[in-house]
Amino acid sequence: MNSSSSPDLDALVQLFYDRPHEELGTFQEVMAGDLPQLERILLDHDQHMTLTIEAHHASPVDVHVLEVHNTETHYARKILLSRRSDGLTVQFGIVRLANVALEPEVQSQITSQSTPLGRILIQHNVLRNVRLLSLWKIKVGVELARFFQAEPESNCYGRTALIYCNGLPAVELLEIVRPSMNAEP
Repeated sequence: MNSSSSPDLDALVQLFYDRPHEELGTFQEVMAGDLPQLERILLDHDQHMTLTIEAHHASPVDVHVLEVHNTETHYARKILLSRRSDGLTVQFGIVRLANVALEPEVQSQITSQSTPLGRILIQHNVLRNVRLLSLWKIKVGVELARFFQAEPESNCYGRTALIYCNGLPAVELLEIVRPSMNAEP
């Protein structure tokens, strides 16, 4: 990943899905003005999603790592975030980290799979800059529908973003929020 690179949606999704359109969903890039109001608030910003989701739901969130993909250069994971208050799944994500961009102690805590990424970076005071790249309207596939207890083919929204740590592009993100009709705080 170089400084001009951005998360390639297909590359992130294909880390974990052989049939992404069926399993995860069909993605259409949209402008911020095309998002419903709540999803725009949750997605259209340059902040950590962990903090945004926790503030909206008035509850800390827990991470549930579903699958990991490790190479010599990158650590990737497919995750769900759920509200600690009631266990409701409020976000799906795919995260890919460049191993060289983070200190070993930070990497170790991330790979322990016990804490959301944003909280780890904040706790370790890693100098970071979140850059929103694209917003997405997603026609929900079978697996995403199951995660969110939503109807297949219904719509939800997400974003791709890149986190720079200590000035280096370090973390590629796909973050999808639960459809708002089922996620009141």
